[in-house]
Amino acid sequence: MLEKHSESEVHVDKVEQGPTSSIAFGLERIGLIAVRAPVVSCIILLALIVGAVFGIERIKIDDSLSQLFRSNSREFHQYEEVTKKFPAEEFDVLVVVEGKTLLARNNLEKLRDFVTDLQLVEGTRGLVSLFSARQAPAPGKLPAALFPGELPEGAAYDKFIETVKANEIIRGKLLSEDGTLALIVLSLDPEVVASSKLTKTVGAIRALMKEDLGDTGLSVQLSGVPVMQLEIRNAVERDGLTYNILGILAGCVIAIVFFRKISFMVVAAFPPMIAILLALGALGWANFNLNMFLNVMTPLIMVISFSDSMQLTFAARDRLIAGQDKFTAFKNAVLVVGPACVLTHGTAGISFIALQFSDSDLIRKFGEAGLAATIIALVAVLSLVPVFGVLLVRNEKVFATKFQSADAGVQALRNFCYWIAVRMVGRPGLFSLIAVLFVASLGVVYANLQPRYRLADQVPDKRQAVAASNRLDAKLTGANPVNVLIQFPKGESLYSPETLQTIADVHATVEKAAGVGNVWSLETLRRWLAEKAGSGDVATLKEYVSLIPEHLVRRFIDADQDAVVVAGRVPDIDSSQLLPVVDKLDAELDAVRKKHPGYEVAVTGLAAIAARNSAGMIEKLNRGLTVEFALVAIFIGLAFRSWVVMFACILPGIFPVVMSGTVLWAMGEGLQFASVVALTVSFGLGLSATIHFLNRLRLESKPGVGSALAVERATVLVGPALILTTLVLACGLVVTVFSDLPSLRLFGWLSAFSMVSALVADLFILRPTAMWLINLHARLQGPDKPAI
Repeated sequence: MLEKHSESEVHVDKVEQGPTSSIAFGLERIGLIAVRAPVVSCIILLALIVGAVFGIERIKIDDSLSQLFRSNSREFHQYEEVTKKFPAEEFDVLVVVEGKTLLARNNLEKLRDFVTDLQLVEGTRGLVSLFSARQAPAPGKLPAALFPGELPEGAAYDKFIETVKANEIIRGKLLSEDGTLALIVLSLDPEVVASSKLTKTVGAIRALMKEDLGDTGLSVQLSGVPVMQLEIRNAVERDGLTYNILGILAGCVIAIVFFRKISFMVVAAFPPMIAILLALGALGWANFNLNMFLNVMTPLIMVISFSDSMQLTFAARDRLIAGQDKFTAFKNAVLVVGPACVLTHGTAGISFIALQFSDSDLIRKFGEAGLAATIIALVAVLSLVPVFGVLLVRNEKVFATKFQSADAGVQALRNFCYWIAVRMVGRPGLFSLIAVLFVASLGVVYANLQPRYRLADQVPDKRQAVAASNRLDAKLTGANPVNVLIQFPKGESLYSPETLQTIADVHATVEKAAGVGNVWSLETLRRWLAEKAGSGDVATLKEYVSLIPEHLVRRFIDADQDAVVVAGRVPDIDSSQLLPVVDKLDAELDAVRKKHPGYEVAVTGLAAIAARNSAGMIEKLNRGLTVEFALVAIFIGLAFRSWVVMFACILPGIFPVVMSGTVLWAMGEGLQFASVVALTVSFGLGLSATIHFLNRLRLESKPGVGSALAVERATVLVGPALILTTLVLACGLVVTVFSDLPSLRLFGWLSAFSMVSALVADLFILRPTAMWLINLHARLQGPDKPAI
């Protein structure tokens, strides 16, 4: 009973007599062009590979933390303006030194030596630390350093430490209230941060950490934008190598285990590898930058191309076993399976096109790159599978004789697929109803997922930067800056009474804002002078500003002296928690705006941009996914010219998305950028199984063949390849769990889970749903009119 469903015995040589209209409008025939001259095609391919290698060398890494929110919005342009006028935060390395014995005399001496040595590191512009603090100035004299050249001893030292901990300039800003954590802000040259010199500079800092503080028992960690960028850069480079090696190995191992011939492993696995090379080369020539999303392009290309490569190889293999010669076998494989391959790439392309509705330049670029890679993968697979098959397969008759009686692995999969098919078509109405209710219930759970975003999700969490930021969150109110930009109206100068009062009012408002701490501005200096020197006049303030190093002044006053910043810091919490803090601060600043008309006062900074935009961007992507459901269903229905197909693919298409969303909900997670992009792409890719099954069902649905038998045959013929490709796809995506980047780990495992869920939907939802719709079509249109 089971053996009769083997493709070698189910009129495999007659399938070409099925429906003459192609669901791909004949586009699958591009795969027959190269096979007419396989040797010449390989020469052309070699030239393309050489060009691709040079293209890959052109790819640069975009490690900017703001890349996700880069857009044409007013908020982002304002943020860019602030970073240009006040660039310090983009180039600050934060050195976090912590320990209960931090202020012990010996440790403090070594810490001061460390700070002195840091100023000698190549690429350093300046440094701010607790040793930068000054004593109250005597009239007419410059203020002396808070820390004397020789530290006192005994009781005098204890009294001195109390003075240090009470200093208004450093308390709660550069030294924690309990005296166990110190922050050193090291400003680097912008050219160093933007170049490969950053690796050397950060390495020199780490070497000094070990040399000067290695025996103190203190914990020393680095954070700040340059360190985060370096860690992102290193992670992207390291992950790219990992994904390539592990993804390729997974495909090769699974292919060789089931095909049991090196030649078929090459035919199935090498076209996807070459597609990866050609696609990445094309992206390099098109000046795409590698970033946290484009870094996953390698496994995605593997996913897109390997699925169809396996389907074509399986189809050709079955025809060889049936006795066809290799030219005929691979030609027929392209003609029969090729249309479904074109359609699967088409749905994947729609998924990437859907990402164009995002407000993020980064996500739109990812969509553009994915669409280009999809087209390249389609051409590569359709062309190279038959070319490699014709060139590498030898002794077809011997091969056919051997595997007609010894194909245990594939036959076991066919038996399993047949067992499922028989049960699914037995009661299609009942199983379809259960599927509708189950998917609907999962959809309710999915609808309750809330947007989530943290800046730390962009940064490797197994390195120092995130850990150091967490300590700053705990001890110094946070590591993420939130700035209030104050731009002066024409006619007002930096030191005019109205301007100074505006700065004072904004500073006071930010200080009182819940959730914001570590506030610095020109007002900080003015208050200190008024309290310690007893002089708050403008002349004294000007004098002291002129004495401060340029790199420190530029933190708060722009070079043209027509704008200032009041800088605060917030912890790295979820955007849903941070947004109320930012909105409340902005609302409280309305009083300052009314009091000082003409002065532009705006809350900005990367944390503020993220809090304001992330939820809306994620929700818009999620709405785009809903629209994609309808577009893909209509696209597939039009391609098949069948309303039965259009409705049949809806439930199995939605199931992996809502199932994955339910898993996120069960884990206490929300919808992040990585998860909603993963679901958007996985929806298109997951429909590959659905399309291949429906294409096979279309060919099996002939006059005189019952719908149940057609479903069973289609399941047996395409099921093994679908199962194997899902294993390969899941392995190719799940390798991202080795990444240090949380967003990529989430993208990888969620995409892999979605692919497995798509297979479950194909086996247990699509079969009974298609069967029920075919029966419904027969009752409405009559049995003589084909449903598919």
